[in-house]
Amino acid sequence: MNNPTVARAPVSEWLSQLPSVDKILLLDRAQEWLEEYGRDEVLRVTRSTLSLLRQALVEQKRVTAPELETLLDEIAATLKTRATPNLRRVLNLTGTVLHTNLGRAVMPPEVIEAMASAAAEPCALEYDLGQGKRGDRDELVEELLCELTGAEAATVVNNNAAAVFLLLNALSNRKETIVSRGELIEIGGAFRIPDIMKRAGAKLVEVGTTNRTHAKDFVEVIGVKTALLMKVHTSNYVVQGFTAEVPEVELAKIAHQHQLPFVVDLGSGTLLDLARYGLPSEPTPRQAIEMGADLVTFSCDKLLGGPQAGILVGRRALIQKIKKNPLKRVLRVGKVTLAGLEAVLRLYRNPDTLPQRLSVLQLLTRPQADMQAQAERLLPRIQNAITQCGLLLSTHPVKSQIGSGSLPVERLPSVALAIEPTTRLTEKNVLRLERLLRASATAIVGRISDKMLLLDLRCLTQDKEEIFVTALLAAASQVVSVR
Repeated sequence: MNNPTVARAPVSEWLSQLPSVDKILLLDRAQEWLEEYGRDEVLRVTRSTLSLLRQALVEQKRVTAPELETLLDEIAATLKTRATPNLRRVLNLTGTVLHTNLGRAVMPPEVIEAMASAAAEPCALEYDLGQGKRGDRDELVEELLCELTGAEAATVVNNNAAAVFLLLNALSNRKETIVSRGELIEIGGAFRIPDIMKRAGAKLVEVGTTNRTHAKDFVEVIGVKTALLMKVHTSNYVVQGFTAEVPEVELAKIAHQHQLPFVVDLGSGTLLDLARYGLPSEPTPRQAIEMGADLVTFSCDKLLGGPQAGILVGRRALIQKIKKNPLKRVLRVGKVTLAGLEAVLRLYRNPDTLPQRLSVLQLLTRPQADMQAQAERLLPRIQNAITQCGLLLSTHPVKSQIGSGSLPVERLPSVALAIEPTTRLTEKNVLRLERLLRASATAIVGRISDKMLLLDLRCLTQDKEEIFVTALLAAASQVVSVR
């Protein structure tokens, strides 16, 4: 079989038996493909499939050509895969509500409707309908942002990192920005405050130590090249123990005594005190402004619960200076984002109904008893399928986290479906099931802990239960078939 002189003749014979592209296109199945995918795509995939098959035969990676139906199945599978969107739907059962890798905040129906409407039709993005002349796109949301934060003015860019970058480039280019060493954070994607300052043209001046910084540390380094004082909310970690930091009111006083702006980067912004909904407190832009901040930056797609955007609010003169920076046009957002942002901001005008209307808050305030009832409802529907995989299914108390750099040490009581091996021989079945769930049409993403697959139910809404059950039963059947 490995002798090349023996293998040449059969390879040549198999190659000659492969159907031509034209022959395949005349088949009934190909006619269905042409109607669904178009002639160019069907030709491209058919030629590619045949080319790869010929190469495999020549290199003896395949010893025979496939049957015609098998070949057609390969072409059909490739066409379907290429037509499947890369951005796939996911059921987030990780236990992290604001999961950066899974798109952060899910949005309410009215926000989605507003974004879809803006995408489908022309809209007055930069056109003043009253005056009949060019307008400013920021005006679509500026009044709402000022109302909800107490700021004089506001502007919007594509994320909070962009907001910080633009602010530094506009106000501190070739000048110094003073920050406590304990606030020089790194967030996901290797985004570091010192790096973004350098790219923005600002010179970083670190003061204090990792765990302790005092007012005199700031005062001692202020000089003629100082452009601003900056406080960065360390939303993705906490330093505990022997610590000290300068209160925002005192930092603002120091900055203003030296005729300098005081800037606060909140990172994950929330417009209301979450304590009123039984959640841990998180600083708000209004609080920062009331304590003397001249500018505040924060995200829209985290605790705020809207589309991805970075928001700057504060003194009108500073916002105007930032908006005149050429980078503002580079970093601006489009009509779809602004439509979604406006819609979600309007929900905040009625804080009492926010837990029912804002999707993120619905998930964060979901009672543990509700998740327990859901677990007991789902358990009998999938129990037998999991048992046939040689695995044990049970409900398990767990702790969810808010996520995406928001309240890093706070945990929310939750309930998970726990799938664990019954013996060492079935440990691989847990991993196999986890992979198969990720490969489902609607991917299901949980987490592995102590050899268990935990499917945290906090983010599984009732309308998604059938999708979950169908996918899990299908995945379990594949695990059984390879046991």
